[in-house]
Amino acid sequence: MKQRCSWAKGNEKMENYHDTIWGVPLHDDQKLFRKLILDINQAGLNWQTILNKAEHFDAAFDDFDIQKVAYYDEKKIEELLSDSGIIRNRRKIEAAIHNAQKVIEIQNEFGSFSSYLWAFNSHKVLKNSYQDQLEIPTTNELSDRITKDLKKRGFKFVGSTIIYAFLEAVGVINDHVTTCFRYEELK
Repeated sequence: MKQRCSWAKGNEKMENYHDTIWGVPLHDDQKLFRKLILDINQAGLNWQTILNKAEHFDAAFDDFDIQKVAYYDEKKIEELLSDSGIIRNRRKIEAAIHNAQKVIEIQNEFGSFSSYLWAFNSHKVLKNSYQDQLEIPTTNELSDRITKDLKKRGFKFVGSTIIYAFLEAVGVINDHVTTCFRYEELK
């Protein structure tokens, strides 16, 4: 039996997410934007809730096409607010639209959202060596720095805890515990 991080045990969807997606270095702008918006929607909820709704989020948000989301209007916001398959929170929906516009600005300035994001750690994975899930922090200096810059650029609904979870998920930070089979696989 594979040794996994404790949060991923006992649920097939969580195990699959852990084994194939979480912590894998991601450089595709569309996928990075998707993950950022899903992490924003997780605020105040557990990841299982978001994971269960992920496919519906994809459909509702046009597969997180940054250019499309950036131009959603009030009619689209109302449509999303009536969609029970997603998190129906006006502030989070409006943040997705606003943040898509900000991602486009970053793409124009840095060439890609990926280049911008990964430059904060010299395009390298920050590999931690935690033995137990309880040791893993919810923020660090890197998430604080990125959050500060995102806020300066006008991003909404981004706090250091959300950004730390985002960095873990997209592989900028490897927080698989040392006993997890993924720990050594991800560099």
